[in-house]
Amino acid sequence: MGEARGEAWVLAQGGLLVGYLLAPRLGGRWPWPLRLVGLALGLPLLATGLTFLGFGLAALRGSLTPFPRPRPGAPLVTSGIYGCVRHPIYGGIVMAAVGAALALGSLSRLLLALVLLGFFGAKSEVEERWLLAQHPEYAAYRARVRRMLPGLW
Repeated sequence: MGEARGEAWVLAQGGLLVGYLLAPRLGGRWPWPLRLVGLALGLPLLATGLTFLGFGLAALRGSLTPFPRPRPGAPLVTSGIYGCVRHPIYGGIVMAAVGAALALGSLSRLLLALVLLGFFGAKSEVEERWLLAQHPEYAAYRARVRRMLPGLW
């Protein structure tokens, strides 16, 4: 996926997100105690993911692009939510997807959320190569700030 801005990454991401939203329910309904656990874990995770996503979008302002290649001349944002994680938008989408899957008791969506995690991991690697080429100071930032999930990854 090596086009000028990373168009294929955006198309693949759109396909994965549509697939997630339209995923059929596999395996029927979860048993009642498991549904309760899914709600208890899923709703806070969904809320946290949406918060990360919102703060990530707001912090980028005019630098925001759907493509992994940063806009030419865009400043490197390392404060706010970007001081906690390097890719809060990707991490937020994954957290929200896992949270919604748990809250809905959807095994198919839970599996697709794991696919999203792998996809965003790969997309962020491509994006980080371009960020490093545009911002040499990105290396130090990358060394001190986690990729998508604070304290984990």
